[in-house]
Amino acid sequence: MPIRNYKPTTPGQRGMTTQDLSEITTKKPVRSLLVAKKVGSGRNSQGRITTRHRGGGVKRFYRLVNFDLADGTNAKIEHIEYDPNRTARLARLKDDKGKYHYIIAAKGMKVGNKIVSSQEAAIETGNRLPLSNIPVGSTIYSVELQPGKGAQLARSAGTGAQLVAKEGEYAQIRLPSGEVRMVLVSCMAHMGSVGNEQHQNVKIGKAGRNRRKGIRPGVRGVVMNAADHPHGGGDGGRHGTAKDPRTPWGQKTLGLKTRHRRRSNKFIVRSRHAAKRR
Repeated sequence: MPIRNYKPTTPGQRGMTTQDLSEITTKKPVRSLLVAKKVGSGRNSQGRITTRHRGGGVKRFYRLVNFDLADGTNAKIEHIEYDPNRTARLARLKDDKGKYHYIIAAKGMKVGNKIVSSQEAAIETGNRLPLSNIPVGSTIYSVELQPGKGAQLARSAGTGAQLVAKEGEYAQIRLPSGEVRMVLVSCMAHMGSVGNEQHQNVKIGKAGRNRRKGIRPGVRGVVMNAADHPHGGGDGGRHGTAKDPRTPWGQKTLGLKTRHRRRSNKFIVRSRHAAKRR
């Protein structure tokens, strides 16, 4: 899927690109699968800001995606739809009972394709079956971490995991980050990789486009006053941090390990950090 350029009729559009929406086949979602999305502006249940630089943006409806397509489902793709809440496209399915489902659309999915979710489904793009019945070396997406919990891994645009080995009741999966992880062979996954692979190459182009996405401006600490940030203050001119990088509250950042020491890594065969160092 190519990236579409704007005509440079304004300064904002000069460096802006957008997605090619030619694969989208409808603009109207299924009303029964929509839920109004409340914007929390980065606040928790107590009303305190826990994620900064969030707020505003256009109104959205959340699409109820079926990450746990029931075993025995036979469905047909009716439309490929845009989803404002995720980077991937959605495939609208209609099963043989007349019920509608949304699933994450794989690369190469077309209107009219059949999608099957079962233990003995064919090894074809979009079909959902357990890891025990998927050949080693296959590319998969929407992978479960726990049987019956629904897909949790490899769900964003252009991603796909690879089934690299099966041993006993566990399978080894190489994730897009390079991490190799053990997952029970009874977990389900879809065949193929997620579509819309050019999403990462889109250039935002101007600040207003980020504001419509609900992203507010972020201000560097070194341009603040000393009372507002550990990096702030100083006499005149530009300057660096003069200390280890820190958050506005004085905690070290940029490299500080935050993983809880009691959390187990027994299912991780190869760390994603080790993969990046090579």
